[in-house]
Amino acid sequence: MSETRKTLTYGGVALGLALLAFLITLPGSSTPDEFSDKGQEFFPNFKDPNEATTLEVINFDEETGSAVPFKVTFKNGLWTIPSHHDYPADGKDRLAKTAAGVIGIKRDDFRSDNVTDYESCKVIDPLDETATASTGRGQRVTIKGTNEQVLADIIIGKEVEGREKFRFVRLPDQKRVYAARVDIDISTKFSDWIESDLLQVNKDNIKQVTLRDYSINERTGMIDQRDVLILDKKDDNWSANKQPADQEINTTKMNDFLRTIDELSIVGVRPKPAGLSQSLERMSAGVAISQSDMMSLQSKGYYFTRDGQLVSNEGEMQSRTKEGVTYTLRFGEIVYGSGLAVTAGIDTSQSDESGSGENRYLFITTEFDQKEFGPEPPKPRDISFQSKPDSLLSDADKKNKELQNKHDEWQRKVDAGKKLSDDLNKRFARWYYVISQSSFEKLHVTRNDLLKKKEKAS
Repeated sequence: MSETRKTLTYGGVALGLALLAFLITLPGSSTPDEFSDKGQEFFPNFKDPNEATTLEVINFDEETGSAVPFKVTFKNGLWTIPSHHDYPADGKDRLAKTAAGVIGIKRDDFRSDNVTDYESCKVIDPLDETATASTGRGQRVTIKGTNEQVLADIIIGKEVEGREKFRFVRLPDQKRVYAARVDIDISTKFSDWIESDLLQVNKDNIKQVTLRDYSINERTGMIDQRDVLILDKKDDNWSANKQPADQEINTTKMNDFLRTIDELSIVGVRPKPAGLSQSLERMSAGVAISQSDMMSLQSKGYYFTRDGQLVSNEGEMQSRTKEGVTYTLRFGEIVYGSGLAVTAGIDTSQSDESGSGENRYLFITTEFDQKEFGPEPPKPRDISFQSKPDSLLSDADKKNKELQNKHDEWQRKVDAGKKLSDDLNKRFARWYYVISQSSFEKLHVTRNDLLKKKEKAS
C-alpha cells in the first residue's frame, strides 16, 4: 500500500471515530444498556417505611443444604414471629429501620448479567431449588405491606472488596448484578426482636428472695426438701434465715444474683397447651389440667404433687418486690442443641446430647399480695370537701381530705401491683421459656454460694 493510501485510510478511521464520539454526545443519543439505570432506586414506589407490615429474611445453611426462613409480621393487632409459634415481637421500630434501609438501595454500579458470576458474588437465590452450587447463596429480603403487597424483594450478596458498606445485590426475577450501598442491620436473631426485659423487675425493688432446694421422686411425686433459704433486705443489707453468727452475705455474689434476675433474658420459647395456658391466666380460680397438659409439663421437667402443688426437677426461686408482686421461677429439664432447635424447638430430632450447648426450661408465674401495702386505710364518711376550695375547708374537711388522700395512694399502689401481676401472668401463661446455662447457674445457687465467713475487723 502506498504512503498516500495509508494516510487516507488512517484519516478515514480517525474521522469515523470522531463522528461516532460526536453522535454519542448528542442530546437524546443512546448509551450502553448496562449504564442506563445507574443511580436508580430498586424500589421507586416504596417510599414510606411505616407501610411495611411483614419482613421475611431467607438465609441458606450450607451444612444442611436448606433455606432458613425468619419472619416478623403484624397479625391480629400484634407483632409476632411465626417461626417461633407467633411469639410477641417488639419489632415495629426495627422493621421500620430495616425498611428505610431497603428503600435507600440504588443501582450504584452494574457488575454482571452472567449467571456464572452469581456464585462468586453470592447472589444465588436461597430459594432456588434448581441451582446446583452448594455455595454462593445470598440473603433474600422480602418486605410486604397490607394485603401481602410486595414492597421490596432483593437478594443481598457478599461485600464488595475495597468498598465499605457495599454489597453485590440482585432482584430475584432479574439477571443483573449490581454493587450497591447497603447500610442496614438485618437481624434474624430471635433475641433481637423480642422484649428484652423478661421479668420487668428492678433489682433495687426486690426485698425478699426464697430459694427452694429440693428433688422429686418422679414416680411417687414425693419431694425431698433439702433446704429453704430465705433472704431478706433491710435498708441496703441482706440477711439469711438460719444465718450463723460468724457468717454474712457475700455482697459480690448477691449483687450478681440480683443483677441476673433484673437482666434475665430468654434464648427460646415453647407454647404451652391451650387449656393449661387458660388455666394459668386465671391463677386466682385455681389450675385445672388435662392428662395431655400433664404430659406436656412432665416432658419439660414439671410435676404436680399429690396435694396439687406444681414443682420442678431443679428447684425453684421466688422474688418478692416492693410492688407486692412475687415472681416464681421454676427450673426444668436441660435443652440441648443450637439454632432453631433451641429457640423454637424446631428440628428436635437433632436436639440430643450431641448438641452444641445446654440450656434450661423455665416456668414463670406471678402472684400479687396487697398485704405488701398494709391494711386498707379508712375512707372518710363525709366527702363534701371535694366540692369546696381549699381556702374554705374546715378542720374536719382537712382531716377527711387527708384520709381520702391516704386511701387513694394505697388504692393506686394496689391497682398498679395487681395490674402488673395480671399482665405478666397473661404473657407468661402461654410459654415455657428457655434460658441459657450461664443464667441458670447464676440463679440456681445455694446457701453455701451466698454466705461467707465474716471478715475480721482490722
